[in-house]
Amino acid sequence: MDKQYDRAYFDRWYRRGGIGHAARLARKVALAVATAEYHLERPLRSVLDIGCGEGAWRAPLRKLRPNVHYIGFDSSAYAIARYGRSRNLHLAPFGEFQHLRPCPPVDLLICSDVLHYLPTRELDRGLPALADLCGGVAFIEVFTRGDGAEGDEHEFKQRSAAFYRERLRALGLHPLGSHCWLAPARVPQAAALELPG
Repeated sequence: MDKQYDRAYFDRWYRRGGIGHAARLARKVALAVATAEYHLERPLRSVLDIGCGEGAWRAPLRKLRPNVHYIGFDSSAYAIARYGRSRNLHLAPFGEFQHLRPCPPVDLLICSDVLHYLPTRELDRGLPALADLCGGVAFIEVFTRGDGAEGDEHEFKQRSAAFYRERLRALGLHPLGSHCWLAPARVPQAAALELPG
């Protein structure tokens, strides 16, 4: 991949570009936390953020749940060098999750704005980790062709919604709507109408 996730990239798309706007992010975090806690029936304790960038989710998560354990992984050497120590971020491209299991399954797994930039081969290598490492709810924000999403289109993969749905369902993740997926171990406890057909 020739794309550089350096300071200029994060400045352009997350600070000046509007896609990382604080109010927008706070709404996403609140949605993910509420959905996870609803299904767990307790407060959130652990979060794993795969493709975390600069760890932008950490502060709003801690605002809602000050004691939550947050760990992030990203392929950006810049983000890890700058924020790794202070935000508990670690260097790992998505494909390394073919073998990487850095923690027990977490209450909330985040993989936001990542999958639609990955080559299919790398995506398929790392994807099983999303199910293996999720013990509650996964927030997997992914955009497909025809969504009309605004933002970085460089190396955006024009895939169908069915492409992602089939792969995530094959792992045992069950869609809840609004980019949220229920962990395979939690599906048997869910009521029929909590899960879309």
